[in-house]
Amino acid sequence: MSTTATSPTSSPGAGRLAGKRALVTGGTSGLGRAIARRFVAEGARVALTGRRADVLAEVVAEVGGGHAIVADHTVEADNARAVAEAVAALGGLDVLVNNAGVIGFDGVLEPKPAELRRLMDVNFFAVHDLTCRAVPHLLAGRGPAILNVSSVAGNRPYAGLTGYCVSKAAIEMLTQTIALELAPRGVRVNAVCPGVVVTELHKNAGLDDAAYAAFLERSRATHPLGRPGQADEVAALAAFLCSDEAGWITGDRVAIDGGRALTSLR
Repeated sequence: MSTTATSPTSSPGAGRLAGKRALVTGGTSGLGRAIARRFVAEGARVALTGRRADVLAEVVAEVGGGHAIVADHTVEADNARAVAEAVAALGGLDVLVNNAGVIGFDGVLEPKPAELRRLMDVNFFAVHDLTCRAVPHLLAGRGPAILNVSSVAGNRPYAGLTGYCVSKAAIEMLTQTIALELAPRGVRVNAVCPGVVVTELHKNAGLDDAAYAAFLERSRATHPLGRPGQADEVAALAAFLCSDEAGWITGDRVAIDGGRALTSLR
């Protein structure tokens, strides 16, 4: 059973997210860690989730506050507990960032049914379940917003990444359908679609240091701006989309990919 580590939440301060109460999933590394750090800096009170209590504690200390919740979002009971605990710790919920996700390699020439199910479970079904549990609380929030983390692979196909591409395409359609459903209730729903960003994502999928370095070097050619992105750049966009400054934006899938989606296969 999951356990919970806690730390005092930050006090609301100056910033575009001042006073906002946010739940950020996958907060132990990469984009989630950067988003939590940016949200706290922008004045939000943050609850963040991950599967490793020790790393969550490190992130809470690094970002300057937060409420840490150990959870596996493929487990429905963990989702119910994570939402309830976040609401109790923060006094409500204004923002949900569905960041937790994985990448994997599969296709049809060498089918990997278990890998396909894993990718869909983590990247789509877990997001859908957590969102459904959070929405009743967001309806009572202040300027409520949901942000889903998709990928350039949500609208561009890549051979050998079938499950990942399909799961992210599903997230983008989920973003649009629930944006329409929740707009009359005042809840905005958007997605960010990063290109290659320097995080632990690909290493966690099995790339060693040499292979990952080669992958990043190739990204200089596959991204028109000539480099991979940084997690802090995506976090800055996330902060804007979850702020009241973006109050007339919903159902959008915002590319932050160095121009990657503009290119043809090469």
